[in-house]
Amino acid sequence: MKNCDEWKPFLVMIGIDFSLTVVNILLKKVLEEGMDHLVFITYRLSISTIFLLPISYFRERNGRPRLTFQILCFLFFSAIIGASVTQYFFLLGIQYTSATFACAFVNMVPVITFIMALPFGLETVNIKCSSGKAKIIGTFVCIGGALLLTLYKGKPLFDNSHHQSAVPPLAMRSEMDQASSTRITEKWTIGVIALIMGTLFWSSWFILQSNISKKYPCQYSSTAIMTFFGAMQSAILGLSTGRNLSSWFLRGKIQIITVLYSGIVGSSVCYVGMAWCVKKRGPVFTAAFSPLVQIMSGMIDIPVLHEQLHLGSVMGSMLVMIGLYILLWGKSKEMQNGMSQFAQEVEEIKEQEPHV
Repeated sequence: MKNCDEWKPFLVMIGIDFSLTVVNILLKKVLEEGMDHLVFITYRLSISTIFLLPISYFRERNGRPRLTFQILCFLFFSAIIGASVTQYFFLLGIQYTSATFACAFVNMVPVITFIMALPFGLETVNIKCSSGKAKIIGTFVCIGGALLLTLYKGKPLFDNSHHQSAVPPLAMRSEMDQASSTRITEKWTIGVIALIMGTLFWSSWFILQSNISKKYPCQYSSTAIMTFFGAMQSAILGLSTGRNLSSWFLRGKIQIITVLYSGIVGSSVCYVGMAWCVKKRGPVFTAAFSPLVQIMSGMIDIPVLHEQLHLGSVMGSMLVMIGLYILLWGKSKEMQNGMSQFAQEVEEIKEQEPHV
């Protein structure tokens, strides 16, 4: 039973990563069809709120603490950095780059979360110990991998020419390449900037969620309130930016399926699961499973959707994952040392007690 409880956070995070992988693949499809980002986010978070409200009411009605104004403010900002604005940045990044590249960039979330956790005392570093040195080395390796991932694209690794339509003549292709080269570069730059902002916001959400889980330890209720605030924020932002009312109508089965799946599974289940894992194992542990999304996404994205994979993405992602697991090894070693020191202190106290 004890072993089952120890493995439960690992299994929960693996299930969450698989769910997010499916969401990313579906998102790429509906965004290519022209679905508006803010419209999608509004529907997704609204469905999540409707799905979670009855569950949170019946499951936590007896043990729910009083909802204060301070907690509401925390949940409002949690919706901004963890739902509405963050999702908008990630969707923009996926649209202008690729689902695989976006997942690879999210690998930086554990390291940024670790750096942000230091000033709040949620993480510590002792450079005299091997665990502390591993944390520092892992952090720098991850940063180097992220820079490589961002600044170097490299040559394509797969030949997708047989999946394309008829190729125009050389002269026409040259003119088309010159005309579209600038637009592609601009879109890729916008996508990278959007992913940077989304990664920073997402890392901040783990830190804020760690504080919320202590003040309001009700995962279902807090997630329902957060998604409600997020739906309002994205709806107000979407309507104020002059979106055409026709863009709020869903077209086709794939858009309906994507919105329903993303709202119920991608938002409700995943947010609740991550909030529970943050409460049990902390923000860095929960964020550390982000690289699995990239691996799972690549397994589906490349052979099924014929996404192109570039050398820079592979090299940068490998560096990020190596650095990540050096960091996690240091954290694991630190926890083992802390438990050994605690056990030793308990033994010393027992020895000092007078024998009856």
